[in-house]
Amino acid sequence: MKYENVVIEKGEDFVASITLNRPKNLNTFNMPLASELNSALLELDEEKNVRVIIIKGSGRVFSAGIDVSDFFGMDVMHYREWIECMEKSLVTVNQIRKPVIAQVHGVAVANGAGLVAASDLAIAADNARIGLTAINVGLNCIGPVVPVVRSVGRKRALELLFYGDAVPAAEALRIGLINRVVPEADLERETHQWAAALAQKSPIALQIAKKAFYAAEDMDYKKAFEYMNEAFARLCSTKDAAEGVRAFLEKRNPVWKEE
Repeated sequence: MKYENVVIEKGEDFVASITLNRPKNLNTFNMPLASELNSALLELDEEKNVRVIIIKGSGRVFSAGIDVSDFFGMDVMHYREWIECMEKSLVTVNQIRKPVIAQVHGVAVANGAGLVAASDLAIAADNARIGLTAINVGLNCIGPVVPVVRSVGRKRALELLFYGDAVPAAEALRIGLINRVVPEADLERETHQWAAALAQKSPIALQIAKKAFYAAEDMDYKKAFEYMNEAFARLCSTKDAAEGVRAFLEKRNPVWKEE
């Protein structure tokens, strides 16, 4: 597929990146960008030489949310189709097999904040700000709050949803919205190093762990254990599990075959 609103880069270290590429529009989501981001995620999930995916933004910010210049003149059915397109990638990030890391600079607000929260991991520059800001224009981040509440809990998510403040990176780290904060000058390097280290882990183990984690998230306690035990048993039967244990016992680095 030819992309105009995102840029895909693939490295030799099993790390690929998707860059939101509407810098003049602060990487806001319109239907073309939203569709291309979703397609890029699905494409990279099928790439054998990609194990970890980074999502980042071009220009001054990660993403300022949805482009509201497309807002006017729709009926309810078309508004629903429009917003479902905007938020489809927030679901796809969760459903694809490979880990996704959000690399946040500038601001990540509204749908941009939702994308950060939906990503499996997130790292931010120390001067970045993240928030559910749509309330400030008479709307609300009812979709993006779904992954946010799973990261930060009900009380904090409702505060972000109701007040529309963009919190500093340090606060986002404290409440569990992101994993790491680094100096802005180091963000690109630190993100790539973090992703490359993850890409050295067993791909099969990571993919089974991700799928099982999200599937068990909404189960009751006992059923979650039953599901996780079944997933772990499946992992134990793979060739890569045998290779990992054998390499550990032989005090050498494993060679993953992804099977």
